[in-house]
Amino acid sequence: MLVKALGAGFAGFVFLTVVIATVVTTVIVFDQALTAPAPGASTGTGSTPSTEAQQDIPAEMLVLYRAAAGDCPGLDWSVLAAIGKIETDHGRSTLPGVTSGENASGAGGPMQFLAPTFDSVIARHPLPAGGASPPSRYNASDAVHAAAFYLCDSGAPEDMYSAIFAYNHADWYVRDVLDQAARYRATTPDTSGGDCTTASPPNPTAAQVISFACAQLGLPYVWGGNGPEVNGGWDCSGLTQAAYRAAGISIPRTTYDQVHTGTPISEDQLVSGDLVFYGTAADVHHVGIYLGAGQMVHAPTFNEPVQVSPYRWNGDDFYTTRRPTPAHDDTRAAS
Repeated sequence: MLVKALGAGFAGFVFLTVVIATVVTTVIVFDQALTAPAPGASTGTGSTPSTEAQQDIPAEMLVLYRAAAGDCPGLDWSVLAAIGKIETDHGRSTLPGVTSGENASGAGGPMQFLAPTFDSVIARHPLPAGGASPPSRYNASDAVHAAAFYLCDSGAPEDMYSAIFAYNHADWYVRDVLDQAARYRATTPDTSGGDCTTASPPNPTAAQVISFACAQLGLPYVWGGNGPEVNGGWDCSGLTQAAYRAAGISIPRTTYDQVHTGTPISEDQLVSGDLVFYGTAADVHHVGIYLGAGQMVHAPTFNEPVQVSPYRWNGDDFYTTRRPTPAHDDTRAAS
């Protein structure tokens, strides 16, 4: 795909962290908020954003890059962000072909797609809700998700050089993207909680579950939440249901039903991808996805975004664990 890189020297923007605490009114009683959230949180799909990334990338675009990376398991969000930076300064460029029209090469939109290339991507990969209808290369959500799918189709993450070269057939472009991506990644790991990159899924299903859940890191907690495109964020069981759905396994909507689904697992048999529950037999109020090394990814409570944190902490009410299987369905799911 022919795209023309823009020059460097764009002014940095201050990164704003926006946490939305929206209470969803519904006749269905969803999960209660976790009353004692586990300490420590990690935000980031794959790597942790560097100071440069936080200062340079608009908040809504950073969330979008990190979410879209989940479309291509193993793809680091920083590569998408680097392409967005080089192409259009994350959509802030005023040059032709960014918000409308095309540049001299016929590319358009924040990720600079040629129309035929964009059309071929969305023909192969349905884009998630939240973009334009029909999908548009000028819509940020559609463009970034399409870029993730295009990179994956072109060899990412196993062969990043070839994948980026397919995006723009120039060796200098590949080097610039990889250099920018490296600057967007923190040079030291986040030790406040956990790291999705340390998970060791035992099978492809667990890998897909974890990939989806980790792509939601940093998104708001919303009571009864079924995702950012539906009502702005996730609650705990909405996140776990969606993560397993992404792996082709359908489980119920609420924690009380999820805890009765799948195979019971003793705590000493926990592996990445298993569900961990909190509460009592009469009141199972929270669930997370185990990552390994004592960590889980979960949507904790109001004013606490989706995060990675220890699955055990002083005063917790850990209850049990379950391992969903393809044989189970969500016919008892709330609607």
